[in-house]
Amino acid sequence: MLNLYYCLQEIKALLSLRNRSFDTPQTFEENSPFWQLNGLTEDDIRSVMSRTVCAKSAFELWGHGSTADELKNSLLEYPSEYMAPYLQKNSTYKINVYTFNKTLDFTHRIEKIEALAFLPFEGKVNLKDPEHIFCLLEDYSSDPNDIPEEPFHIYFGKWIADGQRELIRSYSVKKRHFIGNTSMDACLSFIMANHAKVKANDLVYDPFVGTGSLLMASSHFGAYVCGTDIDYNTIHGIGKASRKNQKWRGPDENIRANLRQYGSEHLYMDVMVSDASKPVWRRKALFDAIITDPPYGIRESTRRTGSHKDIIKPPDDFSGESHIPVSMAYHLSDMFADLLNFAAHHLVLGGRLVYWLPIYRPEYSEEMVPLHPCLTLISNCEQTLSSHTSRRLVTMEKSKEPEDSDRLTHLADPRFTPYQGHNSFREKYFSGLTKKNGKNTTVTTGNED
Repeated sequence: MLNLYYCLQEIKALLSLRNRSFDTPQTFEENSPFWQLNGLTEDDIRSVMSRTVCAKSAFELWGHGSTADELKNSLLEYPSEYMAPYLQKNSTYKINVYTFNKTLDFTHRIEKIEALAFLPFEGKVNLKDPEHIFCLLEDYSSDPNDIPEEPFHIYFGKWIADGQRELIRSYSVKKRHFIGNTSMDACLSFIMANHAKVKANDLVYDPFVGTGSLLMASSHFGAYVCGTDIDYNTIHGIGKASRKNQKWRGPDENIRANLRQYGSEHLYMDVMVSDASKPVWRRKALFDAIITDPPYGIRESTRRTGSHKDIIKPPDDFSGESHIPVSMAYHLSDMFADLLNFAAHHLVLGGRLVYWLPIYRPEYSEEMVPLHPCLTLISNCEQTLSSHTSRRLVTMEKSKEPEDSDRLTHLADPRFTPYQGHNSFREKYFSGLTKKNGKNTTVTTGNED
């Protein structure tokens, strides 16, 4: 479940691409699905709506009120010179009625349209292809179990543009050629790309690329994309399939095939098998954005490559079986510290890092969000997963080039101790599930690899 804060932050990010901003008036309820943006041009709004997947539609507000009479008075106060260009005799128009949290039958919709007869419409009605579209919007609050007879608030205005909600359907995981168990939902992928301000000809990188959902969203906006992952089978598209009634992946199931499916293969740089904890890139600002969803140890293991040097040598009299693991546990605190350090060194100035941070809700505080002296926290949005867990969509922007002393700064930060609490997220997650199911058993977990 997403809250309106996602929409607010997405719109702010998209407007910043045009060096524009807005203020939200106090007269509009924070929990309302309707937002008023002041001081923006129609071109600004069309630019935002050409990318947003959170906002459904945008309108030029002519009037609003808590009752029909208040709406009428508000509309009569709207300057007639602003209305006139859209009400001419040689123009065509139609009026739509949209309701939130309530369905009106056809008769009631017609009655509400006829109640607007006091407006000086002089053009002809054209329901199929009008020049101008006007909308009456009614808000019946957000509680489906307590729907009022009369709307909580009413708005009227001229339609400007619709958002890109269709992208959620066209890029649905169900329609993709190549998927995995943890493929990112299309809506969240596009939200992340928008928070990162991805634009044409940018270079976008995902260090935990998986099946490439975030690369697909970024390439849709014209960015060149690349990524890495420690999972050889996922990168090469081999092994067991994630689709129902399909045992093994086909020879052409891979990330490149997904981008080819949506016509953006020419923007695909490549992906490679790599450990995110090991440096494989030359130390230089390479990427305009880093967008990723690191594994939490729940559905995907958190692991990194190991070696003989990482293993403590057993005593000489040890008689047990010797075994050197191919991979080792990768603590979440280390993973996010590495991710922020990587972003500090490899993002261009002004480039953005966008990633998901898993949270155990009963213990969460703002101090648990990792910080870095070279990265400025832009936003921190919550997506609730259960009664006891959620994840935060964290957006950061590179504000300065790193110095040698910045690499270990987080260790001296007093915030680092609560931040290390992420390391036990997996145990707390399953502990919460056990309590929810009313079981008194103890969940025992070993290494997450």
